[in-house]
Amino acid sequence: MRVLLVEDSKILQRSVATALRKAGYAVDATGDGTEGLWFAEQHPYDVIILDLLLPGLDGLTILQRLRRQDRPTQVLVLTAKDTVEDRVRGLRTGADDYLIKPFALDELLARVQALCRRHYARKNPHLRVGDLEIDTGARTVSRRGRAIDLTPRDYRLLEYLASRPGEVVSRTDIWAHVYDEHTEPMSNAVDSAICILRKKIEPPGTTALLHTRRGMGYVLGP
Repeated sequence: MRVLLVEDSKILQRSVATALRKAGYAVDATGDGTEGLWFAEQHPYDVIILDLLLPGLDGLTILQRLRRQDRPTQVLVLTAKDTVEDRVRGLRTGADDYLIKPFALDELLARVQALCRRHYARKNPHLRVGDLEIDTGARTVSRRGRAIDLTPRDYRLLEYLASRPGEVVSRTDIWAHVYDEHTEPMSNAVDSAICILRKKIEPPGTTALLHTRRGMGYVLGP
């Protein structure tokens, strides 16, 4: 899953981005409102974490413009503005959640996870594809009760495919949701990642779950 963080405090931006990446998210980050809007308009983020007091464009203006464009991305407002009026204004402008500074990183991560589930119309944090089980809360994967060790990028790819079970997911969609802006584009990056993931989730003696649709993309399903 891919997250945009728009936060002008360098210290907070660094700590939040690091926590998100350790939790398995692809993260783009900026401290400028104008650049933040550009990022949001150029990429299909699953969640945007948005400060309100920003240089360039303020957070509410960014939110208004995104909602006028009817973009479905879930938006978590992250701000020190803590009055009831501030929270009501943010939610009525189109925010999906509102978190007051200071905050606990664990709570932020839990809210981002919940917004990702909402983005894909899921309430259950547990995903099951055949005999493959994914706990999106604990970020663990198992098959037939046996744990599967995945890198953060492996996990991002698997969770994204599992959020769209049975659907053909194109290489372009995978790149947009699994890789961040700083990843060097490579023509075979997605194919290589799929190959590595397939070997990990399909050990000898198990049925195939990750299928290639030539010229179209990939499908996760029994």
